[in-house]
Amino acid sequence: MTYKVPTRGVCSRSVSFDLEEGVVRNVRFEGGCSGNTQGVAALVEGMEAEEAVRRLAGIRCGFKSTSCPDQLAQALQKALEE
Repeated sequence: MTYKVPTRGVCSRSVSFDLEEGVVRNVRFEGGCSGNTQGVAALVEGMEAEEAVRRLAGIRCGFKSTSCPDQLAQALQKALEE
């Protein structure tokens, strides 16, 4: 299933991804720091969503209380709860 979730408190505007039997595929951030968001997307490709959440949740960007990886973790967690 494909998800597109607006982000909050970060430079990116949204994150989209596919969740196939609990596995993360095709992560795409709209906006944000291109190199960083592409790197995060590549690293979680094929990873179990629960593992991605465990690794990314709580990461902060500078003085912000969240980050693009944290926003992805939050979106994955919501998708898993559906």
